[in-house]
Amino acid sequence: MDALFIGQTYIDVTFLADALPTGDEKTVAEDYAISFGGNAVTAAFACAKLGLAPDLLTSVADDWLGRMFLDMAARYRISVHHRKVRESSLSFIMPRAGQRAIVRCRDDAYLHPVPPLNLAGCRGLHLDGHQPDAAIHYAKTCREAGILTSLDGGGLRANTHELLAFIDVAVVAERLCEQMELSAPAMLEYLQGRGCRIGGVTQGEDGLLWFDETGARHHLPALAVPRERVVDTNGAGDIFHGAYMYSALAEPQRSWREHFSFARAASAHAIQRLGNEASLPTLAEVAASAAALPERSTSTPAGRDGATVTVW
Repeated sequence: MDALFIGQTYIDVTFLADALPTGDEKTVAEDYAISFGGNAVTAAFACAKLGLAPDLLTSVADDWLGRMFLDMAARYRISVHHRKVRESSLSFIMPRAGQRAIVRCRDDAYLHPVPPLNLAGCRGLHLDGHQPDAAIHYAKTCREAGILTSLDGGGLRANTHELLAFIDVAVVAERLCEQMELSAPAMLEYLQGRGCRIGGVTQGEDGLLWFDETGARHHLPALAVPRERVVDTNGAGDIFHGAYMYSALAEPQRSWREHFSFARAASAHAIQRLGNEASLPTLAEVAASAAALPERSTSTPAGRDGATVTVW
């Protein structure tokens, strides 16, 4: 395998509507999309669409939704390693005005232990914190083998602190900062203290605050997607993770600023489409977004010692 991604599978039902009905009401959606979902799962599909199909250890149920998911994975040449559950998980997503409301139905009661996988040839591991036993096991194994380890820190989980000790690249969301009551600069300090080689905090329209291998801090502004072209922001962060993993594995000689810039353009493409599958960019579409969209820039205090960084 080239890379291993570990996460929780969802089937996402994304719809555009003015409001959700209540009581005995009904409404008709303007549009909808059905696709694969889940943080590391969507990242795996993004990586595959760009040209590097990873192996995927994820929850799979023996029901019609599970079989539909396996068909999706097969189309992208993703090898799925099953972690069996009784029922497939679903997400109902309603994007609106740059935000999204989500209702999740999740079965994460895994019926079997962590499966042993042959990591021969593996160059990268990406986790989202789901399957905590598998995440810790393979993070330790890959760290010992010198395999690049990456974490999507979308939220605080029971083993987040322990897991970070085995992570090379940790890119976390502002939600994790809020849950841990840390500012973005303080979160970078925390990630450095856990031994992460590269760390960052995604800040939506305000871009990415991050540190490199030397500990130096940087800010990568968001690309300016016109507000009227923003359709669905759900999954854009997952595509960001999948894109930087692709870039790091396909072009390891490039800097992490280049990997993150590539991922930024992939996310900018994604938010202009409805549903995860339609949001996945090709290499040509990433290049087109990078060429067509300018950076947003405004000065605001951030970083160490009251330094200023450029944010949108």
